[in-house]
Amino acid sequence: MNKKNIRLGMQHALYPNISLKMKLTTLFLIIALFRVQANTYSQVAKITLDLDSVGLMTVFEEIEAGSEYKFLGNQDVIDRDRVVSVHVKKERIHKVLTDLFSGTNISFRILDRQIILKNEPNLQTQFGPMPKIDKIAKPQLTVSGTIVDNNGTPLSGANVVEKGTVNGVTADFDGQFEIELSSANPELVVSYLGFATKEILVNGQTNMTITLQESAAGLEEVVVVGYGQVRKSDLTGSVASIKGEAVSLQAVGNPVQALSGVATGVQILQNSGQPGSGLSVLIRGGNSLLGGNNPLYVVDGFPIIGDLSSINPNDILSIEILKDASSTAIYGARGANGVVIVSTKKGKEGKTSIEYNGYTGFQKVNNTIDMLNAKEFATLANVRASNDNIAPYFTNAEIASFENGTNWQDEIFQNAVIQNHSITVSGGNDKTVFNVSGNYFNQEGIIINSGYEYLQLRSSLEHKINSKWKVSFNNILSRKKNNNIFSNNTERGAGVLSGALISPPTVSVFNSDGEYSNVRPYAFSPDIVENPVAMALERKQLSRENALLLNIIAEGKITKDLVLYSSIGVQYENTRGDNYSPSIFQPSATGSASISYREFTDIVNENLLTYSKEINNDHDLKVMGGITSQKTSNQSLSASSTGFLSDILENNSIQAGSSPGTPISASSEYSILSGLGRLNYGYKGKYLLTTSIRADGSSVFGKANKWGYFPSAALAWRVSEENFLKENDLIGNLKLRASWGKTGNTAVSPYQSLSILSSSQTVFDDNINIGYAPGSSMPNPNLKWETTAQTDFGVDFGLFRNRFQVTFDYYYKKTEDLLASIPVILSSGYTSQTTNLGSMENRGFEVSLDSRVLEGDFSWDLGVNFSSNRNKVLSLPEGGDIFGVGLGNALPAMSLVREGHPVGVFYGLVEDGLTDDGLINYVDTDVNGTINSLDRQIIGDPNPDFIFGINSNMSYKNFGLTVLVSGSQGNDILNYNLSNVADGFSFGINQIRDVLGNYWTAENPDPNAKYPKISSNTRYQGSDRFIEDGSYVQIKNVRLSYTLKGDTFKSLPIHNSQIFVNIQNLATFTNYSFYSPTLNTHGGGISKGIDQFGYPDTRTFMLGVRINL
Repeated sequence: MNKKNIRLGMQHALYPNISLKMKLTTLFLIIALFRVQANTYSQVAKITLDLDSVGLMTVFEEIEAGSEYKFLGNQDVIDRDRVVSVHVKKERIHKVLTDLFSGTNISFRILDRQIILKNEPNLQTQFGPMPKIDKIAKPQLTVSGTIVDNNGTPLSGANVVEKGTVNGVTADFDGQFEIELSSANPELVVSYLGFATKEILVNGQTNMTITLQESAAGLEEVVVVGYGQVRKSDLTGSVASIKGEAVSLQAVGNPVQALSGVATGVQILQNSGQPGSGLSVLIRGGNSLLGGNNPLYVVDGFPIIGDLSSINPNDILSIEILKDASSTAIYGARGANGVVIVSTKKGKEGKTSIEYNGYTGFQKVNNTIDMLNAKEFATLANVRASNDNIAPYFTNAEIASFENGTNWQDEIFQNAVIQNHSITVSGGNDKTVFNVSGNYFNQEGIIINSGYEYLQLRSSLEHKINSKWKVSFNNILSRKKNNNIFSNNTERGAGVLSGALISPPTVSVFNSDGEYSNVRPYAFSPDIVENPVAMALERKQLSRENALLLNIIAEGKITKDLVLYSSIGVQYENTRGDNYSPSIFQPSATGSASISYREFTDIVNENLLTYSKEINNDHDLKVMGGITSQKTSNQSLSASSTGFLSDILENNSIQAGSSPGTPISASSEYSILSGLGRLNYGYKGKYLLTTSIRADGSSVFGKANKWGYFPSAALAWRVSEENFLKENDLIGNLKLRASWGKTGNTAVSPYQSLSILSSSQTVFDDNINIGYAPGSSMPNPNLKWETTAQTDFGVDFGLFRNRFQVTFDYYYKKTEDLLASIPVILSSGYTSQTTNLGSMENRGFEVSLDSRVLEGDFSWDLGVNFSSNRNKVLSLPEGGDIFGVGLGNALPAMSLVREGHPVGVFYGLVEDGLTDDGLINYVDTDVNGTINSLDRQIIGDPNPDFIFGINSNMSYKNFGLTVLVSGSQGNDILNYNLSNVADGFSFGINQIRDVLGNYWTAENPDPNAKYPKISSNTRYQGSDRFIEDGSYVQIKNVRLSYTLKGDTFKSLPIHNSQIFVNIQNLATFTNYSFYSPTLNTHGGGISKGIDQFGYPDTRTFMLGVRINL
C-alpha cells in the first residue's frame, strides 16, 4: 500500500530555494545581533551627575532623564528625607548605585535597562547604621583586570562582585573590568554562564588576570536510577531525564501524557480521548505478545502496579526513563519494557512557602465527520431501493421537506469545561522538612454526560534523628470518579459515537410527546442502532476508585562508608463499578443492572546496603546489595440482574430485578522474592564500569522455573577528560558508552502452571447441582520467564562549551520464550493454554539535541528528538500465525503476528476495482477462482518508521513562550469506522458525504469508482480499503506566560506569580480521514493501530495562574 506524504500546504510558494550556506549565515547573524543587543547597553552606558544636597528621588529622576534606565520596585522603602551630593563623570551605573546605597538597607539589581530596588534589612546590619552623608565615600582600592577561559579567550559579560556586598561590575567585550572596592581586605567573586564560579582574595593586587574553568553543571546533575543516584557525568546507561517543569507546563490529568514528544524512544498511544482513559506506552518498541508492553513505574523508590494517574503533575520534581538493559536489569522480571522513575518534590529547610497553581478552560472536538444530511440520506435510500428493484422508501415530496435534518454529532458533542486547582505548602528546619499538597481536577467530556473528577492529597515528611539516621514518610491519597459513555470498540450504533454517525438524519432526537425518538423507523434500518443522545444521557456507566500509596523509609550510616536503606510500602486500591441500562434499551422493556467491586493490595519491602569509597582520589567505588520482597493480592465481586419494572432506583436496589444473575467472586495472590547487587567503579572520572545482577523468584511459574537471573554490564569512556581533548574549544564533553543486559517479564496471571477448578452448574433429575470441574485453561508446569537481552552503544557529546548537547544511541533487543495463550484441541477438555513460544527483535536508534540557542534578555532553549525502531517476529511454533482481536460483525480479526514481519501487521484482502455489476472485486491470491480467507495478505503496518518531538522554550524579560510539537511518520491505521459509515449500503445506515458522486451506477459503470453500487447486496470484507496513512505532525502544546515579580504586589505577601494561557492540540497535520490519528482503541499490543469508534481527541484552551507566597 502506498503511504501518503504530509504536506504543510503552500510551503513551496512561501519559501524560494535558498542555499544551506545562506540559511546558516542568516541564522548565526540573527543570533549574534540578539546577543549584542542584550549585552551592549549595560556595558557601554556611563552616567554623569553633578548634584549638591538633593533628595534620593531627585537622583533617580536625573538618572532616568540622562539615560535609558528606569527604576522599578517599591519606592516606599526609600528614605525620601535623605539628602546626598553626587559628583560623578562617565561612571558605570553599578558603581554609582553601589556608592549611593552604601550603608543602607537597599539592594538593587540591574536587568538590562531596568533597575529593581529592594529592601534588605540584613544589609544595614552588615554595614552598620545608615549614615547621613552629603557625598559619596572614596573607595579604599581600585582593581582592574581581564577575565579569560583556559585558552586565553576573553569572557565578555563576566560578572565581578565584591564578596559580601552588592558592589559589582561586568567585563567588557575584551573581558576587561575595573572595580572600586570598599572593604579593608576584599574578595572578588567572578562568575560567567557555563563556567565555575571563582573567589579570589585581592591581597592588595591592583591588576590581575583571572582564568575561569568550564563548569560541568549539566554533567554534575544527579540522575535517579534504580535503587540509587548517579551524577550525569558518571552515567553508563541510556537514561532520559525530564524536569518536573516540563510536565507541569502541560494541562494533563495523567503525567504520562506529558511524555509524548519529550523523550527519545518513547511512544505514547492514546486508547481513547475520554477523560480519565488509559494510555499505552512503548519504550523502544513492544517486547511481549501476551502481557502489556507498558513500563514499570517507580514513585519515590516504590515500584507501583499500574500507571501514574494518581500523581499530581505539579508534585513531580523529575522523571527518569531507563531504556537500556544495564539500567533496567536491576529491576529484573519487571524491567523488560523499560522503567519510568518519578521523584516528587520534597520540603526544604527555611521558612514555610505556599504555592497555588490552577487553570480553567474549555475543550472542543478537533473536527467532525461530514455526513449526509436528511435530503441526501433519503435520496440515496431510494437509489438503494431502485438497485434492489423495490419501491422507493421516500416520496419526492418527503425528500423536498427534509432539508438538512438532524446533525447527530452536534447533538452529542459539547464544549466541555476543564479545571485544575493545586496548593502546595512546604518548609522545615534543620531537623524536619515537609511538603504537603492537595489537588482537585475536573474534566467534562466533549460527549455529553461523560467526565472525570479527581481529588488527591500528598504528603512528604523527612526527619533527621541524628547526624547519621533519618526517616522519611511519603503518602498519596486519591479518589477518582469516572462517568463513562459507551464508545470505544462498538459497531453499527451500539455505542454513542457510532450511533451518532449512522443514525438517520431524517429523525429528530425527541418525538412530539417529548420521548426519545426511534432511530430505526424504516424497513431497511438495522436492529442494533439506538438513539445516541438517549444512550449518553440515560445509560449509567460509573466507576469510582479510592487509592493509597504509602512508603516509609529509614536510612542511616552504619559507618562512614556504609549506608543502610530500608523501606516498607503499601499500594491499595478499591474500585466500584455501577452500570444500569434502562428499559428503553431492553427488548423486554425492563431495566438491566450490575455492580462490581475490586480490591487490590500490594506490599513491598526493600532492604539495601551501599558501600561507597574514594581511594587515592583516583578510584571511585560503590557497591550495593539487597533483598526485596513483594506480595500482591486481588479480590473481586460482581452481581447483576434484569427485569426491573422501574428505572428509578437504577442499580441501587439490585435485588429488585426479577431475573438475578449468578454472583461471581474471585481471589488471587502472587509474590516475588528478589536478591540484587550492583557495582559502580570509576577511575579518574574517565573510565566507568557498572555491573549488576538480580535474581527473581516468582510464584506464578512452575517449580522448575520459578527463578530467573538478570545480569548486566556497562562501560563508558569520558574521552573529553583525556589530555588531548581537555583544551579543545569545540568539544566540551565527549563520552562513549556500551552496555548489555538481560531483563524479564512475568506477563501471566497467577496459577497458569497449575490445574484450576472452576465452579459449574448442571441440571440432573430436574435439580440444579453445583460442583467443580477443570477450568478452560490447560495447566503448563513448564511455564517459564519471558526474557529480553539488549545491547546498546551510545555517545554523548557537547559542543561550544556544552551549549549544544547531543545524545545518540543504537540498540538491539531480542526477546525469547514469548508468553502467549494458544488454542488447544477440544478433545483435551480445555480451550487454551498459556505457554512459551517463539522470539522477536527490536532494533533502532535515537538522537536528541538540546541547545541554548540564545541567552540574555531574550533566551531560547531548543530540544529536538528523533527515534526509529524496527520490530520483527523471528520465530513462532511451526511457523504458525497468531491473530489479534476480532472486530465485530463488520470485519474479522485483521491484526497478525507472523514470522519475518512486525507484530500486529494488518492482514486482509486486496481490492481490484469493481465487477461488471458494481460489486467489489478482490485479488484472487491463490488463483483458485474463489475469494476466501486464503486470499488475504499483509496490507499495512501500524508501526511507525520514526517518531519525533520538538520542544521550544523562549523568554523575553517577563514573557515566556513554550511550544511542543510531536509527530509520527510511516504508520498505518485500520480505520474500522469506514466499515460502517462507508459501507452501510446493505444496512441502510447513514454514510459519509464523500459517497455522493463517487459510487458506481448503471448509467456510469466505472470499474474504478471509489464506492460500489448502493444496494442491499453490497457487502464489504476486511481489505486494504480500510487501511489509511496514520502519519501526523501535531502542535501538541503552546503556552504563553507572563511572570510578575514580588515587587509588583507591594504590600501583598507574594514572592512572584505567573499568568499563562495554554492551548493543547492546537493543530494536527495528517491525511487520516477520521477524528484523530493518535487513537489506538485496542491498546498497544497485538491489535494496535486500530481506530474503532474511538472517543475523539480534543483541542483545549486554558487560562491559569501560579502564585508563590
